[in-house]
Amino acid sequence: MDITRKFGQKAKKIRLNKEMSQGDLAKKLGVGAAYISKIERGVQNLSLTGIVKLADALGVTPDKLLK
Repeated sequence: MDITRKFGQKAKKIRLNKEMSQGDLAKKLGVGAAYISKIERGVQNLSLTGIVKLADALGVTPDKLLK
């Protein structure tokens, strides 16, 4: 499994543990729910800035997404 897929699965796990929908997370980031879906499926690559913004929206540090 490649790193973008692992990253997406980790993001999804954290999101679900926080009882957030893709729509909730999308609103926090100012993007569409389809974009969140792409991240979680490993289709969308994020920049370092995007990783930091995603982590902040999920209420975790970036390293939690990368482990």
